[in-house]
Amino acid sequence: MTDLRLSYRSSATRKAMDVFVRAFSIASAAIGIFFLLWILWVVLKKGHTVLAWSFFTSAPPSPGEGTGGIRYALVGTLKMTGLAFLMGVPVGLLTGVYLAEFGRHSWFAAGVRFCVNLLMGIPSILVGLFAYTLIVLATPRHYSGQAGAFALAIIMLPTVARTTEDMLLLVPDTLRESALALGIPRWRTITGILFRAARKGLLTGVLLSVSRVSGETAPLLFTALNNNFYPRDLSQPTANLTVTIYNYAMSPYDNWQRVAWGAALVIMAFLLGLTVLLRTLLKERNR
Repeated sequence: MTDLRLSYRSSATRKAMDVFVRAFSIASAAIGIFFLLWILWVVLKKGHTVLAWSFFTSAPPSPGEGTGGIRYALVGTLKMTGLAFLMGVPVGLLTGVYLAEFGRHSWFAAGVRFCVNLLMGIPSILVGLFAYTLIVLATPRHYSGQAGAFALAIIMLPTVARTTEDMLLLVPDTLRESALALGIPRWRTITGILFRAARKGLLTGVLLSVSRVSGETAPLLFTALNNNFYPRDLSQPTANLTVTIYNYAMSPYDNWQRVAWGAALVIMAFLLGLTVLLRTLLKERNR
């Protein structure tokens, strides 16, 4: 009889705990979604007023005069992000391939994995200080878009490396063994078979890295700085969206503040559209 009572109490306790955890999880998710929708609504409400084709093709406005646009900042951001992509993504992919396919349990791979994990947790402002010390202070022209792209590439690298390693490790070893048993070279097995099997995860990692650097401000304050002119050469201070938002949002001019809200909406829409597009292209079709 005592055992039945204890069993009943234990079952009731487990059910009560289950209800509590479920309610807490739902409430936490609802709070997070509420604040997310609130942020999206505020940015959309204050940023849509300046959205027009001229907003993307016009030069920055003068303080307190006119509307202007984000043409120079948009071009500078695309150039620096593209250069950072070319520098960071290939190195991250190769690092992930080494950790998953060649190193795995070696002591050197363990050290590389530790460094990659450490880089993922370092604040971006420290990456900006590193690029400032290594490039900005060592070059005669000081601030430049190249230094900003270098800092962004460092931020992208660990995300791509860790995602590549994790996705390749999810591919069954039997697939590797089958390819090697058929006489397919190791490099061809990796690039032609494993990459194809893990392509969704790899593209997701690249997307995450691009999304992370798209909103970074601190590294660019120490490297690319900003510029009110067209960024023809990345060897000089380069206009970019995040620093433009930072400067314009803190200014006392209403027209600059409106441009800052519009630029924030552009970044938010870009990231949302990129995510939806990638998921749509990679969505499996039911046969």
